Amino acid sequence: MDKRKIEELRRNVGCAALLEKDGWKVDLKESTRRAIKYRRDTNIIIVIHQGRGWFDPLSPAKGDVFSLAEHLGANGFADACDRVSAVIGFVPSAPAWRPTAKPRPVASIAQRWRRRSEPRPGSAAWRYLLEARHIPERIIAGASAEGRLREGPQGSMWAAHSNSVGVITGWEERGPSWRGFATGGTKELFRLGSVDSLRICVTEAAVDAMSLAALEELRDDTLYISTGGGWAPATETAVRALAGRANALIVAATDNNRQGEVYARRIREIADEAGSRFLRSQPRTDDWNEDLSAARIGGGHEGTTWSRAVCRPREGERI
Repeated sequence: MDKRKIEELRRNVGCAALLEKDGWKVDLKESTRRAIKYRRDTNIIIVIHQGRGWFDPLSPAKGDVFSLAEHLGANGFADACDRVSAVIGFVPSAPAWRPTAKPRPVASIAQRWRRRSEPRPGSAAWRYLLEARHIPERIIAGASAEGRLREGPQGSMWAAHSNSVGVITGWEERGPSWRGFATGGTKELFRLGSVDSLRICVTEAAVDAMSLAALEELRDDTLYISTGGGWAPATETAVRALAGRANALIVAATDNNRQGEVYARRIREIADEAGSRFLRSQPRTDDWNEDLSAARIGGGHEGTTWSRAVCRPREGERI
């Protein structure tokens, strides 16, 4: 196929058409107009650049419609061209976006964070973390004292992501009926504990970081971090910097499911490249908050006995 024909296909066939033809569905709840999330089983593809680009949040894979065709199974570029040609004229379903009011100017990340109060005993965010998530008061108070938490709207809480010098870049938003990330914010890392620690536990959500900290009674040699369920370039840079510390131990404390394993492999690769020690630590259930809830509701001990169990290395793991 000549170059002119290839460019014509690239202009006329979007990534959404290829995905929908292949059986992928839009996850409207976790999509925006600029980044539409498609799911098939446990796999995820994010379509960007008005349908002309894509990336896989669970791997480094990304590119245009042709590389997407190969990612979906095409055997080489020629086969990818054939697959893209086969969907010419196919119009994918438009996401049913909710009507939006005329947008108002959005204040800066720093301004919006400063305007929100810290959680306090009895406040909505405090009750959400304590009663719905079963996080002990001492962990909530500790995270709040470190400046990591804010009261969000409608009973939600905000958990700050920051860079290595403490500048807030965004926040995870969690509540009884809402989850998201700060509009206009950037995912890097939620951090809880001593910033100079050499034992770094990497989780997928701030609630899980706080839950693991509770199960381990907030070890003073540990920094508990969350990637916010994503893997932004800034996140990878930050994790690499932590792994590069002399004598660092990187603990992949991600979820006990396929996505958690994908993240754990990625974290191990970073640890191997940095020459740091590595440990895979899994919750007994799907995630650490479920483990914490089970321990507290069932009257289980949330301290060192539990921690020894969950942090036991698997066969072949370096510690």
